Amino acid sequence: MVSRVLVPMDESETAERALEHALEVYPSAEITVVHVVGGASSMMGQAASLALEPDTEEAVAERAEPVLDRAREIASARGAEISTDVLAGRPAKEIVERAAAFDVVVVGSHGGSLFDRLFVGDVAKSVFDDCPVTATVVR
Repeated sequence: MVSRVLVPMDESETAERALEHALEVYPSAEITVVHVVGGASSMMGQAASLALEPDTEEAVAERAEPVLDRAREIASARGAEISTDVLAGRPAKEIVERAAAFDVVVVGSHGGSLFDRLFVGDVAKSVFDDCPVTATVVR
């Protein structure tokens, strides 16, 4: 029985579909949406800019808020409640490490631009390959 589901989200439509899928397939489970801030991006822009912030924790929370607000909107529209969390670091690594505390991870198949996927690597593939629990990839 699935009681805890982790849904990593970024700004992509596939991440939103992953949350919708998790809410539909696991309606009685505790769903946690996580957004990872500060991972590698084209030319290390996001990670480098975080290093320059006077209050890194506050900057990470600010950058995650639009994504988590959208996740709350999606859940609310379905009459569901979710938990949210913010992590800092490399997305695939942080998601895989966090996944051990859950029964299932539901992740969108891709996010970001084609250049970012080629430069950074495919987070969904890394999560799917390295996840210690069942991982579902949603298109």
